[in-house]
Amino acid sequence: MKRRPLPTAAALIATAALLLTACGSEDKKPDDEIAGADAGGSTASATASPSTADDSNRPDLSLPSDVQEVFEGWKTGDQAKDAVLADAGRSMTAVNRAITDGDVHSPALAYYYKGKALAGSAKWVQTFVDHDATITGTTRYYSPTVSLSGKTTAAVTLCADESKAFNKFRKTKKVDRSAPSDDSYVYYVSRLEQNSKGVWLTSEVVSKRGSEKCLP
Repeated sequence: MKRRPLPTAAALIATAALLLTACGSEDKKPDDEIAGADAGGSTASATASPSTADDSNRPDLSLPSDVQEVFEGWKTGDQAKDAVLADAGRSMTAVNRAITDGDVHSPALAYYYKGKALAGSAKWVQTFVDHDATITGTTRYYSPTVSLSGKTTAAVTLCADESKAFNKFRKTKKVDRSAPSDDSYVYYVSRLEQNSKGVWLTSEVVSKRGSEKCLP
C-alpha cells in the first residue's frame, strides 16, 4: 500500500510537460520535460527540514515516534524558492500525517493540497484506511529542484527514498518489511500555487517509481 499507483509512462510525460510548461519550460518538447525538469530549476544545496510555519493557523504535522522523515538539501538560499520547497515538503508530511491518523478528511491534506492533487491524496489515504493499515520507518526526501513562474505558480521535482519505510497493520501490529528494490525510489513532479494566505498548495502531482533520477 505504500506504493503509490503510477500513471502510464505517456500520461506521466504529458502531465509533467503541462506542469513544467506553466513554469517556464514551454520551449522543450513534451518527451524532454522530465529529463529537463531539474535543469530549469534551482537545486537546493543545504541539508535541513522544512522550516517552521510562520502562520500559527497551520495544521499540526507531528508524526508518531516510529515515523521519521529526512529532508536533504531543502534550502536554495533564495527566500521565494525556499518558501515553495518548505510547503512542498509539508505536503509530503501532510499525507503521512493523514495516513497515521487514518483520516481521509485530515485538515493537513486540505491545507496543503487542492483540486486533483487533493482528491488523489485523499484516495491514497483511503487505501490505508480500507486495509486498517498505517506506516512506520523512515522516508528520505532529497534532490529537490524548484522553478518559479511569476509570483504565485511553481513547479517542484524531488526524490523519495522509501527503502526504510514500511506498511504496518494496526490490529496485528505486523510490519511488512519488504526488501528494497528500484521501486523504493520515487520521482515526483508537482505544480504548486500560492493562495491568499501565502501558502503554496500542491494542485497537481505525478510520480514515477524506479526513476533513474532517484536511484542510488
